[in-house]
Amino acid sequence: MKPKETAKSIEGMSAAGSAPTLPTTMSAITRTAYGDPDTLHLTICAVPIPSANEVLVRVSGAGVDAGTWHLVTGKPYVMRLFGFGLRTPRDPIPGLAFSGRVVAIGPDVTHIHIGDEVMGSAQGAFAEYVTAKEGKVRPKPRNLSHVHAAALPISGVTAYEAVRDAKINAGDRVLVLGASGGVGHFAVQLAVAAGATVTGVCSSSKAEFVRSLGASDVIDYRETDPTDLEREWDIIIDTAGNRSLRRLRSVLSPDGTLVIVGGENGGAFLGGIERTLAATVVNVFSRHRLRGLVSRGNPADYKTLTALAEKNVIAPRVDSSFPLAEAAAAIDYVRSGKAHGKVVLSL
Repeated sequence: MKPKETAKSIEGMSAAGSAPTLPTTMSAITRTAYGDPDTLHLTICAVPIPSANEVLVRVSGAGVDAGTWHLVTGKPYVMRLFGFGLRTPRDPIPGLAFSGRVVAIGPDVTHIHIGDEVMGSAQGAFAEYVTAKEGKVRPKPRNLSHVHAAALPISGVTAYEAVRDAKINAGDRVLVLGASGGVGHFAVQLAVAAGATVTGVCSSSKAEFVRSLGASDVIDYRETDPTDLEREWDIIIDTAGNRSLRRLRSVLSPDGTLVIVGGENGGAFLGGIERTLAATVVNVFSRHRLRGLVSRGNPADYKTLTALAEKNVIAPRVDSSFPLAEAAAAIDYVRSGKAHGKVVLSL
């Protein structure tokens, strides 16, 4: 019988230099129940072992996105039905987006090699080491640090999918709600790159930041609701998630497209997801194109996003970098809405 193949690895050589070795323990952010971010703790746990089609990455940067708060708190409750754990979290270590160096690979991994600098997404990114399926890992853009590359796998990919689904053409008038956030600041850059004239919606304190991304106009949502204006946009990308479909459609051109990226303020059970569901239903009967985005993070999207970053078409803007031990503070900061762009953990 053929012996079972095991993962290949290299982190530090043994004293004899004959066998590559890895640490057996690591620092990680863990939780045992859903709750506020202050229930998270820095603990010592076992380094995960990659399965046949997985890689093990020594994490240098981990992205903190709006979804992290939802996964930590378990709200809205409906998300627990999607495999995250009904009563308690299925995965003790939170975090999804990461960037780092490959230190071990499973026997079935063919395109990623030990020593590669990569970025990707996998549950458990808030730790010194994380395992990820080969298909969820891509080479890190050569011109980005690990901290900046960690901003791309969730927020950057989501923005790319939203702009792609919107089918933006040169000259289109595009409205981006939540333009200064993790997803929104990428969406502005991508829409500008597609030749659109972009209006960003944010607070006045972030207006110059959004203009620096390429937006030609900025609306302060605290002073003006864009859905009250006598204006129309060909494309609306909503990453803020607190306006009704009816109001958003009222400022959409007759053949315009609305892309719903996220949902907030919709109650403890659905949390705004109902807007995504409603968009799918209303789209059948409407002249407008209404899209409820469910980001899938396909390898092809990672490849395209990497190329755009290396050509400086888009650039991750990192507002703050927190140490791993301050993950709870980083999540609270993202939730506060104060960040200009992305927040990242630096390991």
